Amino acid sequence: MPVKNRFAELLPEITAWRRDFHEHPELLFDVHRTAGRVAELLRSFGCDEVVEGIGRTGVVGVIRGRTTASGRVVGLRADMDALPITEQTGVPYASRTPGKMHACGHDGHTAMLLGAAKYLAETRAFDGTAVVIFQPAEEGGGGGREMVADGMMDRWGVQEVYGMHNMPGIPVGQFAIRPGAIMAAADQFEIVVTGKGGHAAKPHDCIDTTLVAAQIIVALQTIASRNVDPMKQVVVSVCTVQTDSTAHNVIPQVVRMKGTVRTMDARVQDFVEERIARIAEGTALALGAQAELHYQRGYPVTVNAPEQTGFAVEVARAVSGRVDADTPPLMGAEDFSFMLNERPGAYIFLGNGDTAMVHHPAYNFDDNAIPFGASWYAGMVEARMPV
Repeated sequence: MPVKNRFAELLPEITAWRRDFHEHPELLFDVHRTAGRVAELLRSFGCDEVVEGIGRTGVVGVIRGRTTASGRVVGLRADMDALPITEQTGVPYASRTPGKMHACGHDGHTAMLLGAAKYLAETRAFDGTAVVIFQPAEEGGGGGREMVADGMMDRWGVQEVYGMHNMPGIPVGQFAIRPGAIMAAADQFEIVVTGKGGHAAKPHDCIDTTLVAAQIIVALQTIASRNVDPMKQVVVSVCTVQTDSTAHNVIPQVVRMKGTVRTMDARVQDFVEERIARIAEGTALALGAQAELHYQRGYPVTVNAPEQTGFAVEVARAVSGRVDADTPPLMGAEDFSFMLNERPGAYIFLGNGDTAMVHHPAYNFDDNAIPFGASWYAGMVEARMPV
């Protein structure tokens, strides 16, 4: 395939970009070096327009085809931010910043989309406009939401948008995707239990908040097991428990619990929020305490449009011939969902081989995946806007 052959030639150059990003990880919206380098490269490729500062620190590049008579505009997105993790890969190009690393492969995503942009600017073998989107703050900051709120879709007339993420455990060069919900909504909550503190030897004089919290934690597990249709996916996890005392002989006055909710359906999401409040407040009341819920909606469900998913499958099959077109949905979350809520599109996984899982200190992006990912990005433009 011509596109793939060109990316094989470009592999050393794209790999060098990727490893440079890997050595200099940046978090959330503070991706000034990365974004600056991305903009510099896009300009060197001859992009028709390069704009920085979209969604605070995002970068957008515009590449017009040989003709734009079709009026079509396709967006391609990659994320740029790293994670607050201490790297344990031992590679020569390991992070130079203590406590930060590219543990999710966003360095690879950025490099692959840069490679696709270079190719598209060279060839321009399409009828329409390609918009390459480099997004900050995917890891919890909602950079996708901020770029959309900044008017990105309307400003450049994006009609459909596509994104990609590497996936350990899938062979390099193999793609995985599904129509409909592919990744979950991610909400977070805090439950504050207030009772009556006192001496641990006199529990009858106290209202034991640790006991109340324990009962709430157990009761919350009935949401998935007894309240929600077993055919619907839902996860309710209490992940931290903190008291206002550190003594071994004091019953604390206050206990705070924090956790996450993952759902694939908006109605289930609404139900779970209401149910957590009822369980927490009711359990506390039954035991003489009070419970207050603070619930925050996070990233929405990532939903692939059926028609655009079909286009993504066709291009992936042309690139490698290896596509799982009905991969199971994941309970992880992705803020590309904000872009898919604005425009139809699709989100696809690309195999990273037998590596440590993302968000692990030993994870590393496999550079052998670069020609496949860059070919898919470029292929989506050429397939959706043929000359």
